[in-house]
Amino acid sequence: MYTISKKLKTTALILMTLGLVGIVYGFLAAPKTLEDAEAIIAASHHEGHNAETVKEDAKAVAMPTEEATHAEATHAEAVASKDTTAVAHDTLVAAVDTAKTEEVAVEKAATHHESAEELAKEKEEHAEHVLHQLQNKPWAALYVACIFFMLVSLGVLAFYAIQQVAQAGWSPVLFRVMQAITAYLPVGSVIFFILLFVTGMHLFESNHLFAWMAEGITEKGNPNYDEIIAGKSGYLNFAFWISRAAIFLLGWNLYRYISRKNCLAQDEANDDTFYKKNFKLSAGFLVFFIVSESIMAWDWLMSFDPHWFSTLFGWYVFASFFVSGITTISMVTIYLKSKGYLEHVNSSHIHDLSKFMFGLSVFWTYLWFSQFMLIWYANIPEEVTYFKTRIDLYTLPFWGAVVMNFVFPLLVLINTDFKRVAPIIVGAGIVILCGHYIDFFNMVMPATVGDQWFIGVSEISSVLFFLGLFIFVVFTALTKAPLTPKRNPFIEESKHFHY
Repeated sequence: MYTISKKLKTTALILMTLGLVGIVYGFLAAPKTLEDAEAIIAASHHEGHNAETVKEDAKAVAMPTEEATHAEATHAEAVASKDTTAVAHDTLVAAVDTAKTEEVAVEKAATHHESAEELAKEKEEHAEHVLHQLQNKPWAALYVACIFFMLVSLGVLAFYAIQQVAQAGWSPVLFRVMQAITAYLPVGSVIFFILLFVTGMHLFESNHLFAWMAEGITEKGNPNYDEIIAGKSGYLNFAFWISRAAIFLLGWNLYRYISRKNCLAQDEANDDTFYKKNFKLSAGFLVFFIVSESIMAWDWLMSFDPHWFSTLFGWYVFASFFVSGITTISMVTIYLKSKGYLEHVNSSHIHDLSKFMFGLSVFWTYLWFSQFMLIWYANIPEEVTYFKTRIDLYTLPFWGAVVMNFVFPLLVLINTDFKRVAPIIVGAGIVILCGHYIDFFNMVMPATVGDQWFIGVSEISSVLFFLGLFIFVVFTALTKAPLTPKRNPFIEESKHFHY
């Protein structure tokens, strides 16, 4: 039986405490009023604005002086060269010109007044937009961390179900590790569902995460009316959206609970009845998972950009959290091995997990490139805006995710020998997990925070809190049952797995 160390438990509690304090601080520090947003905008543009003002003032002083000098010289020339009749004629023309000038001045004044009002309105709208973005920042940071860690456990659950259906002979010695990681799914699901409910019910005025939830956005005649979103209102409406979320989360957790219960019951059984039940249950779950995962990706991630869609998006999100889940299995297994547990897990098991890490990193890159290349090549405005926003405003995280999720795993894990070396696998695993976290960051932040993003207290604290909670739940779950299943039909094959 595994016993969680005091050091690990203390570390998890410290991470949760620091994270919770930082999350609260992030919400308290967010701007509350339009004046706060205007002050932030003014502060951010203060130096540039001063430089422009100096240039404009210099031009304003120089131009009238030059014009006056030129006018005086011209007038003196005219007086010297013209006779009295010509001067009288010029005087009459000048009077007419003066009248016209005054008329133009009145028109300009009226136009200037209208322009000033329009400019003031634009500034106010911009300030309100920035206010919403800055208020979204702590919510978006919390959302990214919450959904990422929950989907990591879901990825492990899907991998566990695949092993059951495939009747894999190499993996049963890892089942308890997989089940412990999926123990986070109920906890993460509850927190995430609360976050979705709070967002949809507008319980906090500072929460503007989903644009399609804005007031009056589907009502014709309303200033917020959006024709495209109104056309999708049959699908994108809160009641249907939250109902789908409840069904998906309940279905995943129900499978997780029953399959673990059957697995533990199999340890004490005299036949393979519970194993066979899990086989059938896992097959049904995978069908449900394939459908629900794609819809989940549309609902919880793609709908941040309700004008944009991609038919590859569901697969793309799946590849991201699936490889993250397998990477987590590998890292937890290596940790337990280093503490003297999992005596039947050998380098061949680690090698297989590393192959999955490598292969799925390539698969993720294939999907990333397919989605990017097709949209870039077609060059349809409503499609390319998704990538243009991310490339222009999120250049470092956008390309950084590609390097961390493809280039690094390719260079490190392509070597067969490296797939068995624990320090290399752990290092690669950390980079892969961070890279896919950034990938989720790129999915959420551009549509919710826009160009107001930066890595601050809210982002770091959210990661710390959910990381601490994840560690605490997973390693506590490991203490609840023996680390090696007793009566799995393939357990002996798994114990002696070598190649």
